[in-house]
Amino acid sequence: MENKKHPVPADVSTKPKRVAILAGDGFEETELTSPLQALQNSGASVEVLSLERGDIQAFKHHDKSIKINVDRTLDEASPDEFDALVLPGGALNADTLRIEPKVQRFVKSFIESGKPTAVICHAPWILASAGLAKGRKLTSYHTIQDDLRNAGAQWVDEQVVVDGNLVTSRQPDDLPAFNRELLKLLGVGAEKKGAAA
Repeated sequence: MENKKHPVPADVSTKPKRVAILAGDGFEETELTSPLQALQNSGASVEVLSLERGDIQAFKHHDKSIKINVDRTLDEASPDEFDALVLPGGALNADTLRIEPKVQRFVKSFIESGKPTAVICHAPWILASAGLAKGRKLTSYHTIQDDLRNAGAQWVDEQVVVDGNLVTSRQPDDLPAFNRELLKLLGVGAEKKGAAA
């Protein structure tokens, strides 16, 4: 059996990793769907959380695209249930979420407990508003670099930056690197061979 060749250490849980994706209306479509797919292909269990039940509206830059169903509201979920957090970008999405105290508290719990937290595009705005950018090396969509520097971050123009438990990327083109580093931090490595798409 495969497990006899590669035994799992006794202190490592064999349960699937649980990941929260927190988003609202105006999220950038591929910045939610691509990590979702990569995580599911790796065997992780993923839930989409938002401020309200129902569907949230995706955008492809300036244009509306698909809608995604919310699994639970933020009020119905606890950071303790999850092993990692993903924050997709989209200017409207990030700008709406960043001012919500419960969003800030939720994100802060992941960052402070050392759980993998993957943040892309405009979503680092949430880190700035929650007081979590100071002293962190990170990247983002180029238009918000001044906001992050002003919040005390060391901003760099790179496709992916890993600073401890924090993974950041700039834009949809960076998603392959973003997903790879998220999976690495989560300890699930590469996507399972033959996993359903």
